[in-house]
Amino acid sequence: MTVLAIAVFAVAYLLIATERIPKTAAALGGAGIVLAAGVVGSDEAFYSHDTGVDWDVIFLLLGMMIIVGILRRTGAFEFTAIWAVKRAQGSPLRVMVLLVLLTAVASAFLDNVTTVLLIAPVTLLVCDRLGINPVPFLIAEVFASNIGGAATLIGDPPNIIIGSRAGLTFNDFLVHMAPIVVVEVAVLALVLRWLFRGSFDADPQRIAEVLTLSEREAIRDKRLLVKCGVVLALVFAGFIGHSVFHLDPSVVALLGAGILVLVSGSRPKDYLAAVEWETLLFFAGLFIMIGALVHTGVIGHLARLAADATGGNALLAVMLILVVSAVLSGIIDNIPYVATMSPLVAGMVADLPDPGQGQALWWALALGADFGGNLTAIGASANVVMLGIAAREGTPITFWEFTRKGAVVTLITVTLAAPYLWLRYFLLA
Repeated sequence: MTVLAIAVFAVAYLLIATERIPKTAAALGGAGIVLAAGVVGSDEAFYSHDTGVDWDVIFLLLGMMIIVGILRRTGAFEFTAIWAVKRAQGSPLRVMVLLVLLTAVASAFLDNVTTVLLIAPVTLLVCDRLGINPVPFLIAEVFASNIGGAATLIGDPPNIIIGSRAGLTFNDFLVHMAPIVVVEVAVLALVLRWLFRGSFDADPQRIAEVLTLSEREAIRDKRLLVKCGVVLALVFAGFIGHSVFHLDPSVVALLGAGILVLVSGSRPKDYLAAVEWETLLFFAGLFIMIGALVHTGVIGHLARLAADATGGNALLAVMLILVVSAVLSGIIDNIPYVATMSPLVAGMVADLPDPGQGQALWWALALGADFGGNLTAIGASANVVMLGIAAREGTPITFWEFTRKGAVVTLITVTLAAPYLWLRYFLLA
């Protein structure tokens, strides 16, 4: 069964990477094989917290997609697009930097998937107005969302898992993760010109036309905008205070979607049309295939090999966890990887005499998993969502188009994270 689980995942991954068939078909096909072959049963695939479909992610996406679909009718995205172009004085590079910074900050206080759902429509409108290719902008924003989301407990799903397992609070993440995240976001902003060179040529006439527009005139339904604003404020408050209210982000998103559907009087065909069903199905198939790897012990075995290779050396353990987490999270999605690795890291922390160095293992796991999510097109939930949006809007992003840039960003961010961990928890401790 172990060999079959590995073979199915490898073939599906190859099909997704080469795009020989639609990625949703590859993921669902792989999931169907491991279910039909008995590698995992329905209990493991649909009900297990460790090996099954992560319904929290699925329903978080569903709820936010409905909210974004209703918000789109107000003209808020057009307003933001015109505002961004004006603040950047029509420069595509400055527009990209501005959107990247907005994405990074928003991802820290919401979550990166929600931020991507909100920023993507704005980006598509900006690029349409300027007559430029939106793909580089969308990719850059995904990078920013994964980096910015690392700053807080709620910014990236792996952080929630780590916080729960290690007993780390929102403030712990803010104190230990935010400093390096600020540096990483600044470096990302600086390398955008080089990373996406050749992507900033816009028609001067189009720029002039946008600069003459009034963003206030873009608002089509002020009453609906007010309703959306109130519901979004409540949803964001629920996200930030989920540990106080004891409501998971997925429940908050569904409640917000339900309330907004009621108060807006939206028809099912309108708000359901905004749901990226292919993306949700892709996630379900991917979770089942990765769950088969977890269930058969493949991921656990890889994690134990990494832990055993350190030989009790705390600094070596931190660096190894950082690098291995970045690589494996980029390949298999960072959520199931962190869920599997967390118990092993907890054991390693307990074996270290220095509590500060032990805690550094947790930060290495978080940084590696969050930044490693940028490595490939399926490394993080935000990546998959953004690719789904791009495909639906007629500007598809290929697996390798994303991964070529993502590998560079991952190398830069992990390279910067390594000396940070060494300096803060070993040299200056």
